[in-house]
Amino acid sequence: MSYPHQRLAAHPHDRAALRRHDAAWLEERWADASTRVLVVSGTRVRPRDGALDWVAPADAPDGLRVLLGEHDGRTWFAVVTGAEEAAAAREEWVPLRGLLPHLGDDTLASAPLVFHALGLAEWLFVTRYCPRCGEPLTPAASGHELRCANGHTQFPRTDPAVIMLVTHGEPGTDDEMCLLGRQPVWPAGRYSTLAGFCEPGETLEDAVRREVLEETGVVVGEVDYFGNQPWPLPASLMLGFVGRATTTEISVDQDELDDAQWFTRAQLRAGAEDGSLVLPGGVSISRSLVEHWYGGPLSGSW
Repeated sequence: MSYPHQRLAAHPHDRAALRRHDAAWLEERWADASTRVLVVSGTRVRPRDGALDWVAPADAPDGLRVLLGEHDGRTWFAVVTGAEEAAAAREEWVPLRGLLPHLGDDTLASAPLVFHALGLAEWLFVTRYCPRCGEPLTPAASGHELRCANGHTQFPRTDPAVIMLVTHGEPGTDDEMCLLGRQPVWPAGRYSTLAGFCEPGETLEDAVRREVLEETGVVVGEVDYFGNQPWPLPASLMLGFVGRATTTEISVDQDELDDAQWFTRAQLRAGAEDGSLVLPGGVSISRSLVEHWYGGPLSGSW
């Protein structure tokens, strides 16, 4: 079974990492009319007519050229400019989260390129000074490194985050349940899988157990790996798991969650169909976890 989140990584590009220092090759590819460029203002992009706005190099503004790589017989770059243009016309420029609705079936092939570009743009935007000596940082390696005057080099960081569907009951039976929670800022009826960041010195499985216990009071025993999804919002890798609960009593923390509930498959289906239960979006690994447990597609999404 193919899961929704896999669509975002179904067309990976060759990142051409060995070419990031090859100035002659980079100029040659930039001069090629078939090369395509995504313009990023700060950390935002501008969709046009419901599609991503990839332009020819001749039409790209001045800015930091970031080599994304090669795909489908072309070379792909991003040009990262200051945030001024996006600030001046904010309704036209959107961050990655706002861009997700524009990733339809005809644009999903470019999703890994977009995630690559915006993930680097977010890192470049917030990483201005060397954390070791405080000196200003200068981009190198086609935007994939930052260096200071003292020779310290910084590389992009990715934060591992666990996201999990917790279940209880005999697997596959009508009585088996899954645990979903909701954040206080969400609209009524919106529920999702639980998630949280892995802490230093912690295994991923223990992060699952800790986060579920902290947020809902439910104790998790067995934890099985499900899959992963790049999620540069701003710099995460979502690692999906299925956990088996050993307790069912819920006590929400009232900090990250304001409610959590157990749902049988029948309750999940009925709520999704009548709109009283609004599940995660179709391209998220959260949606994949829910539908994997349910056994097929479900109605509705946010």
